[in-house]
Amino acid sequence: MKKKSLLTIIIAIVLVVIFALLLFSFQVRQSEVVVVSTFLKPTDTITNAGFNLKWPWPIQSINRFDQRVQNFEDKFSQNLTHDSTMLQMSVYVGWRISDAKTFFPKFPGGSTLAAQAQLEQLLRSTKAAVIGKHNLSDFVNSDPAQLKFTDIEKEIQTGVSALLATNNYGMSIEFLGIKKLGLPADVTQAVFDRMKAERTKLINEAQFNGEADAAKIRSSAERQAADTLANASAAATRIEGEGVAEAAKTLSVFQQNPELAIFLARLEAIKTSSNKNTTLILDERTAPFDLFRSLPASSGINTVK
Repeated sequence: MKKKSLLTIIIAIVLVVIFALLLFSFQVRQSEVVVVSTFLKPTDTITNAGFNLKWPWPIQSINRFDQRVQNFEDKFSQNLTHDSTMLQMSVYVGWRISDAKTFFPKFPGGSTLAAQAQLEQLLRSTKAAVIGKHNLSDFVNSDPAQLKFTDIEKEIQTGVSALLATNNYGMSIEFLGIKKLGLPADVTQAVFDRMKAERTKLINEAQFNGEADAAKIRSSAERQAADTLANASAAATRIEGEGVAEAAKTLSVFQQNPELAIFLARLEAIKTSSNKNTTLILDERTAPFDLFRSLPASSGINTVK
């Protein structure tokens, strides 16, 4: 009987301890941020995971929030561009609770659904304002270099972040990007025609530039050819003059000693027509080979009569 009483007491003590722990302590998970309220007023924010103590309700209460990034895609809505073209666009957004103590009183019970609804409203107005600053060519263009998706995304994110900070919502935008783009059916053909005209303009410009470059190349080639011909003509004139001068010298030698000049010319002709170990079969009576008739036997040249 005593043993049963002791066991009952131990169980009662354990239950009391467990109940006390539930009343006076709480656990914070790694992915959570906890706001501690004292008499329903937020007094403390705990972001570090682990075991913590508190006063029991109604003195203090615990409000848990997910501190991870949450994301959503807004509605595919229509807005006018700067050049008065209707454009359909939706964006994706990643946001998180940056200040849970500030966030908690702004929305009933710290509802993330209510917070997201408010964020969608801010995003809708900011997106319309940013689209209204840009022409359609910044969104839809046959030249990828003319697209300004990155700048537009930054403008929308900066605008929404400024509104969140101004209204002190305790929220921050972690990332934002364009999800979808579209055009109403009644303006699609007009946009395609405009893109075709822009592409035709680029083709014409490229063709004009190509023809201009070709004209420059032809002009340069013709100028170089003219310079080459002029240089060749000058060189030919110079060589001709040198030849005439040399001929004049030779003529002078002929005039001074005709027989010697004829003899030298014959020797040069023989030299041109023969080389080492050459065997000549010729008529000694024919000039200039008649010179061999007067050669001595020791000259090394054999003649056949």
